[in-house]
Amino acid sequence: MKIITQVKNSEEPDRTYRAEQLVKETKILNIVRLAIMLVDLFGLDEPFQKIGKYEGAEIELYLKELDGYITFTLTSERTNFECHAQKAKAPLAQITINVKEEKILQVLSSIIRSKNNIFGLTKLLKYLIPGKARIKGSYVAAIKLVRCLMIGKHDVYSQST
Repeated sequence: MKIITQVKNSEEPDRTYRAEQLVKETKILNIVRLAIMLVDLFGLDEPFQKIGKYEGAEIELYLKELDGYITFTLTSERTNFECHAQKAKAPLAQITINVKEEKILQVLSSIIRSKNNIFGLTKLLKYLIPGKARIKGSYVAAIKLVRCLMIGKHDVYSQST
């Protein structure tokens, strides 16, 4: 009597892996588009004017759960703000976000909605102290990037509803 065994298609795990990678890449690209759109619509010129000697420097944001990189290039003009979903060539600083995939947008949203002042920067401590966010490299350059992303002082947030 012959025993017939069914062999699974060897391409199935590869296809599943590629699909998961595509979903992760799509999430990262959506975050990039969101950052560009928010800075374009609600960004303030003041933090960009304070970039100084860090103009042209690359800051890398690494999303650990999505295993993806976003590279921000510091500029003194808000209209020239750009970021890309790729690993930086020569980052001056690397910011690592180490939270579960479901919480990534919540953390980024909390940082972006903060005001660009000392109190807004102290809100970063609730992510830095427990290790949800880490900064390697130049802290000053990383803070300058975060200040450019903070749109909490925009008039949209000051209107009462």
